[in-house]
Amino acid sequence: MAAISMRALTKHYGGGAPRPAVDGVTLDVADGETFGLLGPNGAGKTTTVSVCTTRTPPSAGTVEVAGLDVAVEPRRVKRDIGVVTQRCTLDRAITVSQNLYYHCRFFAMSRAEAKARTAEMLELFQLSARAKGSVNELSGGMIQRLQIARAISHGPRVLFLDEPTSGLDPQSRLSLWEAIETLKHEGTTVFLTTHYMEEADQLCDRVAIMDAGRVLVCGPPRELKRTSAAGRVITITLASPPNGLAARIERIAGVQAVEPAREGLRIHASAAETPVPRIVAEAGADLLDLSVSEPSLETVFIALTGRELRD
Repeated sequence: MAAISMRALTKHYGGGAPRPAVDGVTLDVADGETFGLLGPNGAGKTTTVSVCTTRTPPSAGTVEVAGLDVAVEPRRVKRDIGVVTQRCTLDRAITVSQNLYYHCRFFAMSRAEAKARTAEMLELFQLSARAKGSVNELSGGMIQRLQIARAISHGPRVLFLDEPTSGLDPQSRLSLWEAIETLKHEGTTVFLTTHYMEEADQLCDRVAIMDAGRVLVCGPPRELKRTSAAGRVITITLASPPNGLAARIERIAGVQAVEPAREGLRIHASAAETPVPRIVAEAGADLLDLSVSEPSLETVFIALTGRELRD
């Protein structure tokens, strides 16, 4: 049985919106899988998570989490899920350990069970030294670790993480990755949204790329990079300003786009063709350096969703 099953999920918010926020999404997430949902701003990622976690009712279609229909049995679904949203939802009026303890008690654990589970979570997420301190004294990375610890303290079958490392420094992000990897090895199903392609590539068994409310592709990151139309990125460093060089390179077969780069040009080229010799010939004696990057999850993402900025 899939941990998460979406069938033609659709969500309209009304108010004259030109299109649904989520438009007929069908996805299955396997038990114990770490699954990433990627997409630009406004793609529908957060709305999808909101429906799956019972915060928003679907307009059409069905979603089952842990075998339960989220629209029919939302209270039972909530017992089987943990949720970490983009905003901090910790209680700042109580201590770090109390945030965990009272969450466990809310899920009907005895005092002894809640106390033991709190100690276990503090140890697992390296927060024991802060147990009696205030949430206000925690760093951003510690706050995210505490939110994840709280979300899984009642033993949910599925954990939803909505951009869990947004705004964190690199050290805190790596610490969160380690925590998520631990959950993965313990068999917890993790469904996360993220803007960080490296994060999705590192953590996820499969990813889906979403735009305009629809899923464009879905599969293991390695497979998407291998089969996508996204190509290589060729960066050249020049001895002098490129002047008309960009226009000449754009006419080479296999070149998809050319853009300015520091001291040269960045060239997006098809993976199926090799325009490097022609590029070298066009650059001539001005060419100081050339590097080629193979397709990445980021190039797949950009190839599918475009390069324009989103609000």
